[in-house]
Amino acid sequence: MWLSSAGVATTQVIRMLRDNPDGTPVRVYGTNVDPDAPALTAFDVSATEPRLVSNEAYAEFALDFCRRHAIDVLIPPRRLDALAPHTDAFAEAGTKLMSSPAPVVSVLTSKGRTYEAARAAGIPVPDWRIVSDADGLRSAVKEISQVSETVCIKPAGEFSAFGFRILDDRPLRVKDLLAAPRPVATVDAVANAMQHAIDEDGTVPEFIVMPYLDGPEISIDCLSAPGGAMVASIARSKHGRYRFLLDDPALTAIAHRLVSHFELAYLSNVQLRHWHGRPVLLEANPRPSAGLFQTAFTGVNLYWAAVRLILHGDPGPLVVPRLGGRVAITETATEIEPARMPAGAHLVQ
Repeated sequence: MWLSSAGVATTQVIRMLRDNPDGTPVRVYGTNVDPDAPALTAFDVSATEPRLVSNEAYAEFALDFCRRHAIDVLIPPRRLDALAPHTDAFAEAGTKLMSSPAPVVSVLTSKGRTYEAARAAGIPVPDWRIVSDADGLRSAVKEISQVSETVCIKPAGEFSAFGFRILDDRPLRVKDLLAAPRPVATVDAVANAMQHAIDEDGTVPEFIVMPYLDGPEISIDCLSAPGGAMVASIARSKHGRYRFLLDDPALTAIAHRLVSHFELAYLSNVQLRHWHGRPVLLEANPRPSAGLFQTAFTGVNLYWAAVRLILHGDPGPLVVPRLGGRVAITETATEIEPARMPAGAHLVQ
């Protein structure tokens, strides 16, 4: 099987696949745009994938890779919008693409369309505004400030965490310089950046302005059959370097409703936070979360169950998850042989 766009957490996914409850031997391929990505050292076969190419070019690369390596299952954590429309082409090549239908992927890669569809389905969502220019930003901040003391902004596309900022017009204080850095920007700074982009080439991607939802993030990892029938869901909350494996049916019920409404297939992730004392949708992703491996501490191997489901239509026997536990997120180091210095690096004498 092939894990494309492999990140650091992929090494844990490989362990789950190799330590599968059926004892089935697996050969795992991995790719990344960076040939020196540490995760690539853990695969049986690793390769480089193209960087910053169009959806069409990426899909062509992926299909060719599957044909050349006789891939049985492709599990992509990124570029789903490029791959999902070609599910039938992958099937003709002998590869099962682990993805929800293309129309669903298209909706869920837009935060605004996700919130609109979720709200229509009765799923609780926070207030939000979509903006792409300076005037729209200022208007949105004024409106959201009426319902929330703190306002934030982030890209409205799939990976919004990369551009997340808390909007704060207060002047910088010395105590701010002595504390851990926060992702903060002033409204003027963001508005000026948008205007500058418009003046340069006339385009600004969509951003979402919304209340800053403080408190622990709740991440619900889901496994569902095609059509959205839930097979398993495991909720965990994030508290610093700890993860709590939650036994809270009210939270997983929201995930069940969302997965069913969007007819999500295989592995997906629903993120919630509390606003005014109730859980609301933060994000819904038609892909496995980077932290899904943490659910293995419940005794359930969601990755292997998903592989069985896509290959045989049956996730296999699933144990009742052990909930209520706490997991510590720690760092590990692995020696790599042979030693090789990255380009441009120098040894210190």
